[in-house]
Amino acid sequence: MEPMRLSATLSLPSRPQHPQRCAPQPRLKSQDLFRGTHELIIEHQGQEYRLRLTRNDKLILNK
Repeated sequence: MEPMRLSATLSLPSRPQHPQRCAPQPRLKSQDLFRGTHELIIEHQGQEYRLRLTRNDKLILNK
């Protein structure tokens, strides 16, 4: 008796010819966010985060 042979074809999803491009990310100017102040509060999922602008024009985000 001969052993039984199994054959299977595996089909993989094909890749698109041209990958979809992501929409451009929204861009905000820090001057528009701060509006003359040096600190603002961002609410995210019920938590408050403080975004501060330092004297050296650096941004610091604290929870």
